[in-house]
Amino acid sequence: MTTMTEASVREFKMPDVGEGLTEAEILKWYVQPGDTVTDGQVVCEVETAKAAVELPIPYDGVVRELRFPEGTTVDVGTAIIAVDVSGGTAPPPAPAAEQPAVPQPAEEPKAAGSGRQPVLVGYGVATSSTRRRPRKGPEVPLQQVSTAIQTELNGHGAAPPATPAVKERPLAKPPVRKLAKDLGIDLTTVVPTGPDGIITREDVHAAVARSQAPQQEVPLAAAPAPAQTAVSYDAARETRIPVKGVRKATAAAMVGSAFTAPHVTEFVTVDVTRTMKLVEELKADKEFAGLRVNPLLLIAKALLVAIKRHPDINASWDEAAQEIVVKHYVNLGIAAATPRGLIVPNIKDAHAKTLPQLAESLGELVSTARDGKTSPAAMQGGTVTITNVGVFGVDTGTPILNPGESAILAVGAIKLQPWVHKGKVKPRQVTTLALSFDHRLVDGELGSKVLADVAAILEQPKRLITWA
Repeated sequence: MTTMTEASVREFKMPDVGEGLTEAEILKWYVQPGDTVTDGQVVCEVETAKAAVELPIPYDGVVRELRFPEGTTVDVGTAIIAVDVSGGTAPPPAPAAEQPAVPQPAEEPKAAGSGRQPVLVGYGVATSSTRRRPRKGPEVPLQQVSTAIQTELNGHGAAPPATPAVKERPLAKPPVRKLAKDLGIDLTTVVPTGPDGIITREDVHAAVARSQAPQQEVPLAAAPAPAQTAVSYDAARETRIPVKGVRKATAAAMVGSAFTAPHVTEFVTVDVTRTMKLVEELKADKEFAGLRVNPLLLIAKALLVAIKRHPDINASWDEAAQEIVVKHYVNLGIAAATPRGLIVPNIKDAHAKTLPQLAESLGELVSTARDGKTSPAAMQGGTVTITNVGVFGVDTGTPILNPGESAILAVGAIKLQPWVHKGKVKPRQVTTLALSFDHRLVDGELGSKVLADVAAILEQPKRLITWA
């Protein structure tokens, strides 16, 4: 048997599987200690804030250790699996009682010319070994260090004057700090509930609620409040589901969007009988053989034509630079309900696609989302979104904007209704459209023109030719 050495052990670190992601949850391990793995073999499935992704190992060897169990959220750059690449056999894993509390990762070869380890997408962080974020600053209190230096300069003379205590900076990630700034909340007044005292988005919103709650006068001789007890619930009558992964990211994004972008929603009810007839004609067209043809396809095309006629709707608000960024391309997002929650993958450069190409892209997007294989890249860079709530039988809704976008179109159910057509009441296919937009950069005139154009195209689909 070949003897393993620390030099023969390679550690695979959690990669950044999507631009800007900082952590991922290990959903499932496909290997166990002692298993042989080969370069490119999928060893685990992780869920990020955007999607579930399978991770392949980048070298051959024998699994020595799985650093984290399933269900653990791990920071990007943290070693998650150790593999012996010497060709030997991995020893059985040590009993749980003998495992160190915090694993110590072994030294790894680094990418030439950089201090970071190559990972699945780009490069990971230079060093990270635990799930916890260390507190910033030296271990020795600053006041003690200052006193020691001053004493040395004074020749061990009299004690220096007392220095004021340094107030520690609250721990919070940049998006949380921005949210607190936007809402006017001082982070030093927020009670943290995250790991190691990190302030979360929920803590900031709780601080907002407390600041808005009416203050009650408390008598001077009021009795001390009773100690809080743990919240209990009837497990037979209630089910509690942890909020994490895609659902957690969606919730945070929607709260951020609702509190930062002033939403306006407009509605229009339209006769789409001719559009429904065109759908049936396209299904029989040889050019669309094998493609997904439905009303959403023509609605998407109608929105793209409306954006072409009114390009200022396809923009975003840059708060930091105080600029409106008009996009000269359309990455069309399509909201999709999945078992892991609502996701919004987008069709890149949808404005440049023909109708058959758009139909093919829509079919691929829907199939990938249903299979849970949507990549993080497919959900980044969207410029405008369509959400089809009509598939659930409802008339319409007031959709919330995706962060970074200025408009979202909701499509209601298409129903046979009495409608005045050519001076007579007839049964016609009718639907209601709702357009929400960011009122900082889209005024009522622009939003109304875009929505009216979409409705006009769906009522008279020949405008797809005359207006395109």
